[in-house]
Amino acid sequence: MDDERTAVAERYARFARDEAPGRSDLYATWAAGVAADDEVQATLAMLPVARRQPPLVFAVSRMLGAPELGYGVWRAWVSEHADELIAEAGRRSLQTNEPQRCAALLPALSLIDGPIALLEIGASAGLCLYPDRYSYRYRGGPALDPPGGASPVVLSCELRGTHPPRLRLPDIVWRAGVDLTPLNPRDAGDRRFLSSLVWPGEAGRAERITAALDIAATEPAPILAGDATEPDTLAAAIAAAPPDAVLVITTPGVLPHIPRDGRERLLTAIAAAPARWVSIDPPALHDRWNPPVDAAWGGFVLGLDGRPLAAVDPLGAFVEWRDGAAAHPG
Repeated sequence: MDDERTAVAERYARFARDEAPGRSDLYATWAAGVAADDEVQATLAMLPVARRQPPLVFAVSRMLGAPELGYGVWRAWVSEHADELIAEAGRRSLQTNEPQRCAALLPALSLIDGPIALLEIGASAGLCLYPDRYSYRYRGGPALDPPGGASPVVLSCELRGTHPPRLRLPDIVWRAGVDLTPLNPRDAGDRRFLSSLVWPGEAGRAERITAALDIAATEPAPILAGDATEPDTLAAAIAAAPPDAVLVITTPGVLPHIPRDGRERLLTAIAAAPARWVSIDPPALHDRWNPPVDAAWGGFVLGLDGRPLAAVDPLGAFVEWRDGAAAHPG
């Protein structure tokens, strides 16, 4: 147990030092407290390693009612609710479902003539399956709204670079996803969990996610529970798509969370599928980029069928277009 406590202390110290500053003062304070607290370390060491991440533990505690106050208050709550926290965190996983990513996906989708059948790997509650239902405000680019008018979800994004495509909302006629543990946009517990995954201090994100959940709840996309790295699972999801639509498989930020062997199986299966592939990935994550990119890319890579199109913020805050040959849809 001493080794497990030490591992918890090191993980939370690293989070307090390297990850939380500038994003959430409260999480930095809580993590620093855990890193110096043997008793709380022992409690969190009862969780499997994959369920001990600070953002997950903190989100679950807030979902269960922990006050967003100083470490002493949070520690007292954990001491009183340790069994409940361990049980809930043990069945949850980090499933950040950020609709803002659609602002980074849209330029690639704008290059694909529809109608589109959209299939997302790692879909969570499916909030990135509704890019046609959101409004967009590109600084340096156009303002776009669905045909019925402005959406309750308005995504602001900085558009940089030269010769971007003509941005347009995709014509999506079918949408579905695959996830190890899908979340239901109509389920109160799942909705509360997704909102709790927003770090304290991130203004506007919880409201945006709630509005996107409301859109998804009106017409929930089917999300297959399974491992997309298993060929039969992906094949079943692909087979459900209508044959008269262009199948587009998206992997917006999920690939870094898949172990390498499974990631390679998935990429090989996507390459062999009768589908277009839109991805948002770290530049050095895999070798499928054509032409290759290097770690100095300046952000994550927005790709279409392995072709690097733009440097993007992984959560959709900016798009810097770099593919001058892709000025028009095709």
